Amino acid sequence: MSNTLNIARREFAAYFNSPIAYIFIVVFLLFSGYMFFTELFVSGQADMRPFFGLAPLIFCFFGPLVTMRLFSEEKRDGTLEMLLAFPVTDWEVVIGKFLAAFGLVTVALALTLPYAFFVASYGPLDKGPAIGGYLGLLMMAGGYLAIGLMASVWTKNQIVAAIIGFMICFSLFLMGKLLQVVPQSIAPVFQALSLDYHFQSIARGVIDTRDVLYYLTLMGISLVVAETSLESRRWR
Repeated sequence: MSNTLNIARREFAAYFNSPIAYIFIVVFLLFSGYMFFTELFVSGQADMRPFFGLAPLIFCFFGPLVTMRLFSEEKRDGTLEMLLAFPVTDWEVVIGKFLAAFGLVTVALALTLPYAFFVASYGPLDKGPAIGGYLGLLMMAGGYLAIGLMASVWTKNQIVAAIIGFMICFSLFLMGKLLQVVPQSIAPVFQALSLDYHFQSIARGVIDTRDVLYYLTLMGISLVVAETSLESRRWR
């Protein structure tokens, strides 16, 4: 556990020791803030639904961008071999890097809390959906980040890693939007795999164990695949 936390602290600090964290946070806040306030004033309703409705698509882009460098950069620069030469396991490296990315996104989400305060001053804020929405955002972000990290293990090129991660994330997001047009025989499959569908359930303030298990399973599978892909390098 200490190795995992040390790696997480190192990677988290690396974000803020470079422009990456600041660019990500500023662009994320500007982009989400513009879309949130635009939708809020158009709808005229004092709730967080405009933000929570847009967040799954926003994270489709930002999740892979946050994680694209985690392994790709180290593989390109040759520093990954040095890291793995230390007495750490592949699993500790994967989890440590994932926690660092998750920490960065958590900071960015915390900075959106003024949206909720603004809505509360604009009109009564339904606290249940607001709390559920933020919990859902954290779980959904974890799923996106795990997928992006997995893609980063597969290539030395950061741009390629971001594209692969985005394609997988967007495919899972799009499944929820196609439920009305796909054949009824496969609609349950699309619904079960959809990132957006499970998030919208939580954003309504209903914490269903099936939705929680979906995100935990998505993160678990992606991180296991990342660890397995990293371990396979030892046999090449």
